[in-house]
Amino acid sequence: MSSAKAHWPDLTSMDKTGPGVYLHVPFCLSKCSYCSFYSCTATDTGIRQYHAAVLKRLNTLRHHAPWKSLTFTTIFFGGGTPSILPVPLLAELLARIKESFSITSDQAEISIEVNPATIDQEGLGKLRHAGFNRLSIGFQSLDDQQLKRIGRPHSANDALETYVTARKAGFSNISIDLMYGLPDQTPEQWKKILGQTMELKPEHISMYELTLEPGTPLASAVDRGEISLPDEDAVMEMMEITRETISHSPFKRYEISNYARPGFRCRHNLNYWNNGSYLGIGPGAVSAFEGKRWSTREDLAQFLDATKTPRSIEGEEEVLNHEAYFRETVVIGLRLTDGIDLKKLHDRFSIDPMTYYDKTLTHLIAQKLLKLEGWNLSLTKHGLALANTVMAELV
Repeated sequence: MSSAKAHWPDLTSMDKTGPGVYLHVPFCLSKCSYCSFYSCTATDTGIRQYHAAVLKRLNTLRHHAPWKSLTFTTIFFGGGTPSILPVPLLAELLARIKESFSITSDQAEISIEVNPATIDQEGLGKLRHAGFNRLSIGFQSLDDQQLKRIGRPHSANDALETYVTARKAGFSNISIDLMYGLPDQTPEQWKKILGQTMELKPEHISMYELTLEPGTPLASAVDRGEISLPDEDAVMEMMEITRETISHSPFKRYEISNYARPGFRCRHNLNYWNNGSYLGIGPGAVSAFEGKRWSTREDLAQFLDATKTPRSIEGEEEVLNHEAYFRETVVIGLRLTDGIDLKKLHDRFSIDPMTYYDKTLTHLIAQKLLKLEGWNLSLTKHGLALANTVMAELV
């Protein structure tokens, strides 16, 4: 990127968060059958080389615009399975990120994803001591047969034990990932799993409908008729079970797939949904700044080699013009149940959303897919269920 002076957007005016750092740890014990994210098998040599490469990459990026001029409010270690890495390496990587960039000290949200049965209480305690203050545990399900069908290498009991262990290790901000619409899953099974999860009293729950990604083993098995998925009516019933269960709990839905207790929304992801800036490090990681988005190649060998040679490790690059950047901000922002503030949007882009979308917006409001309350535009309950249709009209 150019080192010329640029105008840094005031992201806090949009979401009260700011730029985030994302570290992609590409290693997994095994590949889940539904997953299309870049990952590879962990080896001791590969982990050591990756660790060294990230440190060298940080040393380079710390001197580059815009990163050297920004103050980051969140750090997120994702994957892959970050908890596969030895805890001392994770602690060192976090320390070096903090040394390399301006971070909002005690106010920063620092998250790490862990999979059940990949780390013990001692390790979790050391992560907490190192500065990680938010944990995201990948349950996906609490039914052993369902876990087996999607290739998860842990059991339901492993998931529950990891949660209890994390509490004992001192984590007071824990998120749990669940999936619904899994192979042969029934609404009754989903209700039981959701109930078990709620009884644990986490601070945050992410619930994603299973999406078949082309080229994954699960998609191929479904195409061959070896595995069947719940029909649309069953999935809709699962969504209604979720809505009903959440309505009688302290949780509030704040994004299409995310629910949190008051004060525990994921600030790192809020920055994504408000189309803010973020720095991605590691093979397959994505970075974004002022309408420009670029990825690091999904190749561990190239990522390692790039620290020894001057050749670029950047993959695909996308540069949005001003209007496209505006439209993308609208579409992503509407994923939030709070919706978007049209006045702040106008201040940010100097585009009047009502004039720009004109009849399209009027039509979506008339269809009760969107609602306009003062300056606030958001999806209705009906619109949340048909979010993809609404977004397609606005993109």
